[in-house]
Amino acid sequence: MTYSSMRARLAGCAVAASAFLLASCTASNNGDSEKADPSSSPTRSVSETATQPSEKKLTEQAQATLAAVHSGKLVEAGVERVTDGIHTGPTLSADKTYRLNLVCIGSGSAQLAFTPTSTGTATTVPCDKSVVQQRITGKKPVRIDVDGAKGSTGVVAWQIDAI
Repeated sequence: MTYSSMRARLAGCAVAASAFLLASCTASNNGDSEKADPSSSPTRSVSETATQPSEKKLTEQAQATLAAVHSGKLVEAGVERVTDGIHTGPTLSADKTYRLNLVCIGSGSAQLAFTPTSTGTATTVPCDKSVVQQRITGKKPVRIDVDGAKGSTGVVAWQIDAI
């Protein structure tokens, strides 16, 4: 037997032994299968996870979408569930121009509104990954509200840039 063939056999034995030990350690329940904590390993149906992206995944998509259109100096940004909506009162300098970028990812739509109404234009934001942009002028105080339409799901993200 050559040295290299001996090394190959030893490596194969080591891999097999490791696999055996791992399998025996993880498979053993010491007969306590009835005492297993059901909350320790949550079960999800395959169809649920396959058809609905996780909130984390939707948030990552929304943030990446906004990062692609980012321009100017970031003033404020965030991500919320569509069902929670956005309700923010950013501090904007008077008579300065800003760009509000919104994206909704999920299903349904959301309604964008400003207070005072002269700050920007109220509009519908579809939850189809498209970016809605608004030029807004700073007035004190400014309130931006985005409320999901009935039955809408997903996340809505916003970003205000000074331009």
